[in-house]
Amino acid sequence: PKECSKLGIVTAARHPAHRHSLLNFAHISLLDNPDVLSMPEQERAWLELARESLAIETVLKAGEVLYIPSHWFHYIVSLQKSAQCNTRSGMPDKPNHYFGGRDTVQECKESSY
Repeated sequence: PKECSKLGIVTAARHPAHRHSLLNFAHISLLDNPDVLSMPEQERAWLELARESLAIETVLKAGEVLYIPSHWFHYIVSLQKSAQCNTRSGMPDKPNHYFGGRDTVQECKESSY
């Protein structure tokens, strides 16, 4: 939740993409490619900001599960055929120093894309 403002997340409750990002995170790898000149300036600016956000990267093996708390933004790249499902798990009252907590989520909800 602390990185919310860097991820282009739509916070307007009535917007069809509410709580989702409008960014194509696959384009982050193109930012340093001098051959990519056609990226819109606004997209480039948002991706530059997103690139600096705190992130955790992992690769799951067969049978492993990854728990992601509610309101934590995540971006998934499937390396092979896979199944994904989710359920809401609530929001922690005690904030995490690096990622935030209930107050951080509320700040994110009040900001606007």
